[in-house]
Amino acid sequence: MDRSDLISGIAERELVSRLCGIFRQQEDECIMAGAGKDDCAVLDVSDEDCMVITTDMLHRKTDFPAVMTPWQIGWMSAAVNLSDVASMGAKPVGFLSALGVTKDMELGYAEDIARGMDACAKFCDTSVIGGDIDLHDELTITGTALGMVKKEYLLRRSGAKPGDIVCVTGNAGSAGAALLAIQHDLDVSDALLNTLLEPVPRTSEGQKLAGAGAVTSMMDTSDGLAMSLYDLMDANGTGFRIYEDQIPIDDEVRSLVGDDDAMELALYTGGDFELLFTVSPSMLEAAKSVCYLNVVGEVTDDTLITMIRREDAAVSIYRKGYVHLGRFDNI
Repeated sequence: MDRSDLISGIAERELVSRLCGIFRQQEDECIMAGAGKDDCAVLDVSDEDCMVITTDMLHRKTDFPAVMTPWQIGWMSAAVNLSDVASMGAKPVGFLSALGVTKDMELGYAEDIARGMDACAKFCDTSVIGGDIDLHDELTITGTALGMVKKEYLLRRSGAKPGDIVCVTGNAGSAGAALLAIQHDLDVSDALLNTLLEPVPRTSEGQKLAGAGAVTSMMDTSDGLAMSLYDLMDANGTGFRIYEDQIPIDDEVRSLVGDDDAMELALYTGGDFELLFTVSPSMLEAAKSVCYLNVVGEVTDDTLITMIRREDAAVSIYRKGYVHLGRFDNI
């Protein structure tokens, strides 16, 4: 990679890795996890507790479908950040937003964005505690979410071991199907549309799973199931065997696009904001006792990610999914 290479030709995770290589972490015992390590940075704040911190930037043109209301824009701006807090097993303790508004935006529109943020924060049992505002050429929202968790309950991407069970909290591909329906003006239920327009951060589930002591690694699926599996593979040096007939796909999605395309959506489209996690086999029942989950596969001792088809054929799952540089990547 050369310094003259254009950003538009570089994969998102490759760019993140490159930039994180510049950030030299100080020898500071307060920093438990720094740039590029997890869904959140982690700070040691007391003998028992740590704080998790995350930030995400969203833009009108690339992140908010045209049909979204300002309330939904505000909700999503908070949800994408609070989902990262959920993936660490932490309790949200505040949300901040830097809001770049356009000069032709009406006051009521901005107020509805704020109301959506507030509603999502309250749903996650926290509050909007501050931020910033200025003029931009395009509506731009940068959110920052904070969370607290006991050190013994902190969940990270690393920690999975061969033989662990792979689970996900909800359906895969619903948000991708909703986007497809919007793009092609297909008639679908409000419930399906809202998986994309009003994603639900799994903050309650994350805390319960952390408290159960059953989870060995965890992250959210905002970039898609396949991409998230590869992120866990990179963090753990393990592989995954996933079973086609165990991947949870909504019946409406199957009816909308058929089984084959539904599986493509489930694997390779993002926006679902579910939790993907691994569990020690002996602790699976403990995990099931605290939240709804779907078992989708197991951790393997290689570095391959495969899916076992219904006819028992093994196929590769590709490193492909939603990325934040304006396109889908297959890297």
